[in-house]
Amino acid sequence: MKKILLIFSLILFTTLSYSQSFKRVKIDSLVSVSLPATYLTKDTLNQRIFSANMSYGYAVVIRQANAKNNTPLEREKDLKNVFKDYVKGMSQLAGGIVQNKRDTTVGTLKGLLFTLRTDDGNGKIQFRRFLLLYTQEATYIFQYFYDDIRAGFIKDEVKTYYNSIKLSPELQRNDQYLATGGGSGLFGISQMLLYGGATIIILAVVFTIVIRRKKRDDFIE
Repeated sequence: MKKILLIFSLILFTTLSYSQSFKRVKIDSLVSVSLPATYLTKDTLNQRIFSANMSYGYAVVIRQANAKNNTPLEREKDLKNVFKDYVKGMSQLAGGIVQNKRDTTVGTLKGLLFTLRTDDGNGKIQFRRFLLLYTQEATYIFQYFYDDIRAGFIKDEVKTYYNSIKLSPELQRNDQYLATGGGSGLFGISQMLLYGGATIIILAVVFTIVIRRKKRDDFIE
């Protein structure tokens, strides 16, 4: 009976939630996302928090300003270390288990997706899905909270929520880390010269061996 009432409540809650309207919300001048029109916002020191009830869960967006003297990251591995430290810190703070961690991209930026599973010890299990974006100026944290009873319903809503994130064209990969990689720059050029030179030497050796062998064969004939 309890399960039937719970399912009925879910259906009723969902029906009422579908009537809510969504609007595009500017997190700042560079990042925006779609949230229900009844969202709440709170400004604290170096931080802006947006929150709203969704059909099956609860959405929270945090814009955390990085330190003004923040040192630019050099390479992609430095960005991965930032993500790694954040996941570790969040897991320790909430006392949860990290699941489904994977890399993603939003526009030109690289991000991280992961889920944090928490258990209050009384049988109440809650999940928090994170999408983490880092730039030199600020860190953007998109969260979606839901209970285990709703886990089978949230897929489309979470996908729509994260797909609604829009970035300004001003945000580029070098806002995350400086190195472009991929064979460009001095290192890439030196590699091409090195490999090209080695190839030429190998071809020259092979050519010399063939010519000498041909001359020897001609002499024998």
